Amino acid sequence: MATDPKTDQSRPKPTGAAQPEHLSTETLSALNAGTHQSPFDVLGPHKSGNRRWVVTLQPGAQSVSARVGTKETPLARISGDVFAAVVPGKTYQLVVVYPDGNMITLQDPYALGPVLGDIDAYLLGEGTHKQLWRALGAHVIKHQGAKGVHFAVWAPNAQRVSVVGDFNLWDGRRHVMRPVGETGVWEIFLPGLTEGTLYKYEVIGQDGAARLKADPVGFGSQHPPEKASVVRDIEGYGWKDSGWMQGRKAASGVAAPVSIYEVHLGSWRRRWDEAGRPLSYKELAQELIDYVNDMGFTHIELLPISEFPFDGSWGYQPVGLYAPTIRFGLPHEFRDLIDAAHGAGIGVLLDWVPGHFPNDDHGLAQFDGTPLYEHADPREGFHQDWNTLIYNYGRTEVKNYLVSNALYWIEEYHLDGLRVDAVASMLYRDYSRDEGQWVPNKDGGRENYEAIDFLKEMNTAVYAAHPDAMTVAEESTSFPGVSRPVDHGGLGFGYKWNMGWMNDTLSYMQHDPIHRQYHHDNMTFGIHYAFSENFILPISHDEVVHGKGSMLTKMSGDDEEKFANLRAYYAFMWTHPGKKLLFMGCEFAQPEEWNHDAALNWEAADQPAHKGVQNLVRDLNRLYRETPALHVMDCEADGFQWLNGDAAQSTMGYMRMGAKGDPPVIVMCNFTPVTRSEFRVGVPLAGHWEEVLNTDAAAYGGGNRGNLGGVDSVPEAADGQEQSVQLVLPPLSVVVLRLRTKET
Repeated sequence: MATDPKTDQSRPKPTGAAQPEHLSTETLSALNAGTHQSPFDVLGPHKSGNRRWVVTLQPGAQSVSARVGTKETPLARISGDVFAAVVPGKTYQLVVVYPDGNMITLQDPYALGPVLGDIDAYLLGEGTHKQLWRALGAHVIKHQGAKGVHFAVWAPNAQRVSVVGDFNLWDGRRHVMRPVGETGVWEIFLPGLTEGTLYKYEVIGQDGAARLKADPVGFGSQHPPEKASVVRDIEGYGWKDSGWMQGRKAASGVAAPVSIYEVHLGSWRRRWDEAGRPLSYKELAQELIDYVNDMGFTHIELLPISEFPFDGSWGYQPVGLYAPTIRFGLPHEFRDLIDAAHGAGIGVLLDWVPGHFPNDDHGLAQFDGTPLYEHADPREGFHQDWNTLIYNYGRTEVKNYLVSNALYWIEEYHLDGLRVDAVASMLYRDYSRDEGQWVPNKDGGRENYEAIDFLKEMNTAVYAAHPDAMTVAEESTSFPGVSRPVDHGGLGFGYKWNMGWMNDTLSYMQHDPIHRQYHHDNMTFGIHYAFSENFILPISHDEVVHGKGSMLTKMSGDDEEKFANLRAYYAFMWTHPGKKLLFMGCEFAQPEEWNHDAALNWEAADQPAHKGVQNLVRDLNRLYRETPALHVMDCEADGFQWLNGDAAQSTMGYMRMGAKGDPPVIVMCNFTPVTRSEFRVGVPLAGHWEEVLNTDAAAYGGGNRGNLGGVDSVPEAADGQEQSVQLVLPPLSVVVLRLRTKET
């Protein structure tokens, strides 16, 4: 909107107070009060008789004129802040003068037609617009020759919706939106607005109360604790990752080596010379990607970055599902991070939260004065654990809002997949509720049919549009078929976190070695169900917060034994069937549990014992990626075979196998602080078996006890095999052997 320094002293004055017929007393009163529900019916240019009138509402104006070319026609003050006059010509600008002498020239938004077309309106009305972000939200566009911003928002039970911001003094009377048919959507195009404009929606419900709401489909937000949405132009980014995008399917499938580094961007590293600020997206695009590439992880998983008001939620209570948080930079800068990862051959997953949302007053709660996104009944719509609200998955538009959001991140930001948070809380109506605190389904059961249908629809939509992406469920129960395709009766996820394996094995490692013989099945039981789903073995942020201690402090023994135990545990994890996930800091055995308000303890990472663990994780990733037997059959029973196990000695041995022709791998674990010498293990083939990894190596901080780089098999039967090798098993260690072939 252009500002003119002139005053109105020499401006033409209106010559009469005649008014068009459509401006009744009731209409004028409603316009001035800001309660008129269809201002496009009365404001802007309208024919009355055989003359064209221009009507405008300009609160606080001293005078208003319509400029056509070089000619200005003064508008008469009809009533209050409503001005009108007969104006010749097809196009005009409004010239508004205020009592302080300031004058602005603007295009009249009420002279412009709608932006949303019939197809958008139909899909919005049906609740099936799978690219919802292209219709709703705030878009920088050119419309009917004017540059500006188009706003659209869903509020079906509102009496009136306005866009407010600095540009209109946050006055909801000035830019009341038009309803789009019977869709419940409201829209307006405001000429002159640009990228960076602050805005909210003023929503007046049926109760007459006005609510200031952030945009549910907004692409940007202010820095918390400020709450306004910000216009962000997300078009026109110059992606450089075409090579990665064309070949990424090979990086996400069940036969691929998938090793995920879970990251909370705000506390990975900080700039101590600048008040401890977190790194920006652009800085992370260099430093984080270089580090992950060096460590050999195949993917990064980001804790939620959808805009959230409270740092202490770690992003798990999002308000702006379509806005990458401004804490680290702008949307294009977030794309810089993704682009850099792809350039290094690293995939990026987003922790996605469709299970609940906070009740902050500027968010989705009671959005149009009714429980629009949430359930009305708190027995269905309120999470007692997290003091949050639950989406009404049975409402078509709400389900579509979430499905579209899943597609949005993958399509607009080239994310390689979504890890879906708290799936168990969505699947069951009685989740964390006592009897009488939940509503059974139509059949009297506890399953949440609507949430199940939503998850199936989301996975179907994602894999139909992007078969090279992955979806991952954090699901902690035995719900069947989580990673089974929808058309085979499953939920349709690509992978499921194996929470049972994680809990059992960590419990084992916390026992003193002398007692481990009584808990041997904690390490072996997971194989009984390891191939019932496509599993990821997760050591996530949840295991190193809230008084649980760090991974290092979970291990038993003195300091030296703790490190040895942790090294052995990681090797067991990396050689066990299932993809891998490790939270940041765990890779170098951070001594204290994670604190989201501070950087990781990188000083500890430089100490020899911690550096040893870091070296081990790097080598485990390399071995996992380079050895088909360790990943090709991660999700197939044919890829695993027990060789031996002795609970009394706390030892176990197994074989991993890949496709035909891939050299098999033998893994031997010793979870006691006693060296096992002359330990015989059966092997499937004759030849030289290289010791490709030994967690007791000096490079990892161990005692360098082992098998001098490898052993030759002998024709002595053991463990059901015709050949065998004799090994030294160092204390609290894992030894990995691979048959030497011509290729190796």
